[in-house]
Amino acid sequence: MLLLLSRLSDSLNRRAAFVLPTLARLTFAAVLLQYFWASAVTKLGDGVLGIFRPSVNAYAQIYPRALEAAGYDASQLGLFPWAVVVGGTIAEFVLPLLIVLGLLTRLAALGMIGFVVVQSLTDIIGHAADPVTIGAWFDRLSGSLIMDQRTLWVMVLLILVMRGAGPLSFDRILFRNVP
Repeated sequence: MLLLLSRLSDSLNRRAAFVLPTLARLTFAAVLLQYFWASAVTKLGDGVLGIFRPSVNAYAQIYPRALEAAGYDASQLGLFPWAVVVGGTIAEFVLPLLIVLGLLTRLAALGMIGFVVVQSLTDIIGHAADPVTIGAWFDRLSGSLIMDQRTLWVMVLLILVMRGAGPLSFDRILFRNVP
């Protein structure tokens, strides 16, 4: 019996390098790709160069208290908030795409983890999320929007940081001969 379990364990370990990162990217694509892209679209300003002229909604999402203090006039916020909003919007488009394609996956997943942490802190501090929305770890409830859901998001992303994109990726093609 122990020999059978050992062989099963060895077989699963060999397949993990293929299965875990591939399923992590597929899970990310199925669950989070459209979420982040839809969020990014709400930040775009008008016109072809709307990404460089963010909407007021972009500032309301990222700098809610500062925008309110500025009388909802985003032009009063200055260069740094504009750069953060534009950079965040670009990141919401580019990082998920890189993960789905399996291109620079470890770096993109690490960037997404940072993005999720900042997003969560903004929701908790800037938007004053209520305790039910924030939730708590190690309680009997598993559906809070911040602590529970985003912990699972980060876990999927950590698989990609630790294991890479897997064999079905552009990373595999680009870095196949790199030691």
